[in-house]
Amino acid sequence: MNLARQGASGGLGQASQCSHGRFPVQARVCALPYQCSPPRSTDHQHSPCQAASMLGRTRHISLTSVPLQGRQEAASSHVVRALAGAGAESSEEGDSTAKLAALGCLFVAWYGTNIWFNIYNKQLFSIFPFPLTTTNIQFAIGSVVSLVFWATGFVKLPQFNMGMIKSIYPLAMIHVLGNVLTNVSLGHVSVSFTHTVKAAEPFFSVLFSALFLGDVPPLPVLLTLIPIVGGVVIASLSEATFNWIGFSSAIFSNVTFQSRNVLSKKLMITKGSVDNVNLFQIITIMSFFMLLPISLAIEHAPILPAKLTAMGLSSAVQEQMFQRLLVAGLCFHSYQQLSYMILSRVAPITHSIGNCVKRVVVIVASLIIFQNPISSQNAAGTGLALFGVFLYSQAKRLTKGQKGAARASSD
Repeated sequence: MNLARQGASGGLGQASQCSHGRFPVQARVCALPYQCSPPRSTDHQHSPCQAASMLGRTRHISLTSVPLQGRQEAASSHVVRALAGAGAESSEEGDSTAKLAALGCLFVAWYGTNIWFNIYNKQLFSIFPFPLTTTNIQFAIGSVVSLVFWATGFVKLPQFNMGMIKSIYPLAMIHVLGNVLTNVSLGHVSVSFTHTVKAAEPFFSVLFSALFLGDVPPLPVLLTLIPIVGGVVIASLSEATFNWIGFSSAIFSNVTFQSRNVLSKKLMITKGSVDNVNLFQIITIMSFFMLLPISLAIEHAPILPAKLTAMGLSSAVQEQMFQRLLVAGLCFHSYQQLSYMILSRVAPITHSIGNCVKRVVVIVASLIIFQNPISSQNAAGTGLALFGVFLYSQAKRLTKGQKGAARASSD
């Protein structure tokens, strides 16, 4: 009995009472294996009941220690997962913020290059009134930039084949004609009026889609054409720089560019695996070679120094002219390439709204820089046309969403 008490008080074991005997049995349990001393030969022999009691207590102590360790591991894993989830969320938020900031920079660059292109082009035509040569020089500068992008790997070089070139050829022809007409308009009327007339693009898009594709838009879209056409008419009646060459050139520029989409669908023009940026660069190079013989035949290379001197332009004026040609050419290629880059990152309707805002920015900037006289009627007409373009884009978005919902419900 004294041995049992000593064992219990020393924390080495516990005494158990067997129903078959009065002698206490000491069950020694160790926290770590192989640290217990071996049983001495003088120990009493244990009965089966005593052995079972010792085994039960050992098993009880061992089993109760396992769930505690499991709970600790589970808690640790929950903490790790929570920290990992918080880190992933913060990483995703950082990525989305960076993408949004990059998109904002693209929009700013798009608007800025478009403004400077229109300003330098307008200034250029005041001393160098040759729209064919000017347009072809802009194509040449864009071709050089495209080749540099491919050579440096900034834009991945696409795989060329004759089938793709033949398919793109009609688009290049439209690209040439549309840009030449835009430059003709800029050379005859104010920048603000050219862009007011070009805001009527949705009207021609709806017209050609209905005539050649049989695609008639719903009534809400058609109603938005009323303020567009009405605004252009009001602005035209009160435009101080109005003339028929500038007005008709802007109108036919709209006709040309909007027929591009119809032609692509009608002729089933495919670009294969070429993305929009590469497509634009290919069209730019093809446009240069298309327009080169035409510009030489009609305008007879007025860019030569001897002909510039014969026109009465001094060397200082010629230097200034060449600088404007270079800047206008770089901005011409940049703003169109930036437009394709933005289109690859946002929905078409977002790009359409951004294009509408771009026209507003260009018109306001040109009015500030050139100090063109503008009447209240002209301002009202311009504002009405641009507001109609905004309504048109919203109506297209809503009708497209309704078509998608109807298609989903039918499925």
